Amino acid sequence: MARTFTLIQLRYFIEVARFENMRAAAASLNVSQSTLSASINHLERDLGVQLFLRLPNRALNLSEEGKRLVAGARNLLESAEILHSSLSGASHELGGKLRVGIFAPLAPFVAPRLLAEFKAKYPGIELQFLEGEQQQVLDALRKGECEIALMYDLGVGAEFSMEQVDGLGAHVIVAQEHPLAQGNGTVSLKDIVDQPLVLLDQEHSREYFLKLFSSLGLQPNVAYWVSGYETVRSYVAMGLGYSVLNRRLPHDLTYTGKSVVPLQISDPVIPISIVVAYPKEVLMTRKARAFADLAGEILNDG
Repeated sequence: MARTFTLIQLRYFIEVARFENMRAAAASLNVSQSTLSASINHLERDLGVQLFLRLPNRALNLSEEGKRLVAGARNLLESAEILHSSLSGASHELGGKLRVGIFAPLAPFVAPRLLAEFKAKYPGIELQFLEGEQQQVLDALRKGECEIALMYDLGVGAEFSMEQVDGLGAHVIVAQEHPLAQGNGTVSLKDIVDQPLVLLDQEHSREYFLKLFSSLGLQPNVAYWVSGYETVRSYVAMGLGYSVLNRRLPHDLTYTGKSVVPLQISDPVIPISIVVAYPKEVLMTRKARAFADLAGEILNDG
């Protein structure tokens, strides 16, 4: 039997999937809630599947079939845009919106440059970042709130595919007054393990840093569990302890007005990868592919 769903229904479906709420999606689309609800009901009947699980608080969760449709609908809508442009004589440039999840600690380092260079290279695409912690970004990918994500490879499950775009080691930071700050610029974790550690307390990241110690048979003296990257650096600058971090800033100044001193770790350390992640067995849209390629160029360049 021929399927009769329309591109408009798919666009409506994508917005409902993004907001997980009919009222919010209707406001975004500037249509009535009843129109939107009827469109989704018709789409479900035509496909013969339940796309959303209706919850008591009027929230909606994507079903497994709904998750698969999100990816397919995006590719179909992008193909329709390209076909329309070719028939109308318009530019064949990529266009539309692209929502990208990004791990919060990475955002200050790479998001501004990515946004500027992507806009210059693909002016027809409206690039939007969804910034969050590692698990929040993965949840956004799972729900279809973003097409692709730039993040660490920590905690990424088998339901996602990953492409590495950069690799990072780890380094220690100490206060300027710390005795090691006047040394040769390197340190072994075993020589500092008993001192107070200011741990970056973010899911998956903290496990990674603690694993650096356990892989060497060491137990760190965690004095402070701090969720903010810059807060960690400020604690260290004030002499409250040392820390272990991945991404190094181009300067060593902190919000306190004091500086930290980075030290290379002489022990073998477990590397961490920066990846673009996306739902497994899903063909990337051309917009997402363009972003992934540019992210690789920029991170490897800088």
